[in-house]
Amino acid sequence: MLSKSMLKALNEQVNQELYASYLYLSMSAHFESSNLPGFALWMQVQSKEENGHAMKIYKYIHDRSERVTLETIDKPPSSFKKPLDVMKQALEHEKKVTGMITRLYEMAMKEKDYPTQVMLQWFINEQVEEEKTASDIIELLKQVGDAPAGLIMLDRQLGARAGS
Repeated sequence: MLSKSMLKALNEQVNQELYASYLYLSMSAHFESSNLPGFALWMQVQSKEENGHAMKIYKYIHDRSERVTLETIDKPPSSFKKPLDVMKQALEHEKKVTGMITRLYEMAMKEKDYPTQVMLQWFINEQVEEEKTASDIIELLKQVGDAPAGLIMLDRQLGARAGS
């Protein structure tokens, strides 16, 4: 059984993961309209991953014989600038999520909720990967600069990852 405070915090995290899915889908729409289909597909994969994260917590709450309470998902931004700016925004969002997961883990430690700590360990590892991936793409975009050929090559590379 989860404490009331842990249940509330996990339900809030479900909402945040669904927001992240929505955010990446909005970024995908931006890239589609910018004729960058590889970036768009990459963001669609990210959106699906975030939805999967929400469902992982959703299932965990039910496995602990509790009830998920869904709240309104905030509207994500729909206007973005250059690919570098979008990826920087994605990285900042991932850092925010890392902070939320860390606070959940700290709460689970304080409450001696060992099952929740174990479940959250997967998310901690996942966030390291998410931040590294976004950082790597940012570095590639910095190297490409304003060179259209480089951007096209990176778009193809990201699209290949999304299709695998």
